[in-house]
Amino acid sequence: MSTNAAAPGNTETFDVVVIGGGAAGIGVTASLLRRRPDLRIAIVEPAERHYYQPAWTLVGGGAFNIDDTVRPMSSVMPGHAHWIKASASAIEPGQHTVRLDDGRSIGYRRLIVCPGLRLAWDRIEGLEATLGRNGVTSNYRFDLAPYTWQLVRELKGGKALFTQPGMPIKCAGAPQKALYLSCDYWRTQRVLDQIDVEFNLAGDVLFGVAAFVPSLMKYVERYRTSLAFGSNLVSVDGARKVATFAVKDANGSVARVEKPFDMLHVVPPQVPPALVSESVLADQAGWCEVDHATLAHPRVPDVFALGDACSAPNAKTAAAVRKQIVVVADNLLASLDGKPLPARYDGYGACPLTVEKGKVVLAEFGYGGKLLPTFPLNPTVPRASAWHLKASFLPWLYWNGLLKGREWLTASTAQPAKPANQAKLSA
Repeated sequence: MSTNAAAPGNTETFDVVVIGGGAAGIGVTASLLRRRPDLRIAIVEPAERHYYQPAWTLVGGGAFNIDDTVRPMSSVMPGHAHWIKASASAIEPGQHTVRLDDGRSIGYRRLIVCPGLRLAWDRIEGLEATLGRNGVTSNYRFDLAPYTWQLVRELKGGKALFTQPGMPIKCAGAPQKALYLSCDYWRTQRVLDQIDVEFNLAGDVLFGVAAFVPSLMKYVERYRTSLAFGSNLVSVDGARKVATFAVKDANGSVARVEKPFDMLHVVPPQVPPALVSESVLADQAGWCEVDHATLAHPRVPDVFALGDACSAPNAKTAAAVRKQIVVVADNLLASLDGKPLPARYDGYGACPLTVEKGKVVLAEFGYGGKLLPTFPLNPTVPRASAWHLKASFLPWLYWNGLLKGREWLTASTAQPAKPANQAKLSA
């Protein structure tokens, strides 16, 4: 494994350059090398650590050890890949090159864009100054998930606010997972009656796939949670313990409303990275444009994308990446061989909704909200078996399957490619 694939001032060309060493980048590289070990693949990734982010909601609920969610990047990097420890600063499709922040450039025959998205903490005034103190936390950050659990354990009464920004976001069920696990703990400690719980959602639905809403509403009612739709967090005053929301009424008018809190769980706005949004690869919303079925760029055919940064209207989850990896690997190799692209992505994503400690609603769905359950059970029913899947099996599958190129349970139900502009799904 090389970390110095190209010397300053020179351009070395690889068969495949992968931008990003997250789940998508590591997973697709491992899958490509299992298919064709002689490929020269470079992964551009500056980070020294790799995280299993889906468990952070469990950490915030006291059901998972934060130390088990992180490993050295070197331990997950595919052995035959060239690891370039730098950040990509620009993509130049016309020259088939990627410019790096250290002044180097690298060339490619095929490019895979999967740098993830950006958590835009800065778009909420005052938030960054108070994160991790004054009762303000978020399970969307490694160092803050344990603080969530600390706040949950310590709160015996008062006001608890939970937020969800506008879509798209990573794992759109995660904001309410934090809510449910917190409330379940307060219920077991017999303090829930002393806590006023409110869930502020920028959108107008609890969950974007209607089939799961009735099951979730039973827990909202069980925990006596107030739902505030059209309520978007815009600023936080940690010292005063006051959160300000832009609240939209039925007529579309927006007013600013201050809400005091004792605990505030924040989910930040999430946006495409500038590397993508400022490139010619971006769609109108700033995401890397792809054909929703083949995951190839419709205007630049030697570019593929997957994961959170791509424009496919699926739920942005690790489960979606697991299916996308196979599609990109098959189609990229066919492209190199000058053959038609054979694989199709059906929009599959999964969101194991932890509605209480020990039970999960295993929401699996694809484009248009079509239910795509893996198991022959009613997917809307909370189950203990789904909890064990979420808390035990899926972390193991991530480290030992997805990141190793082992494509278990990854068959797609998609039919031949449809036009790229399919109906979008917000979940």
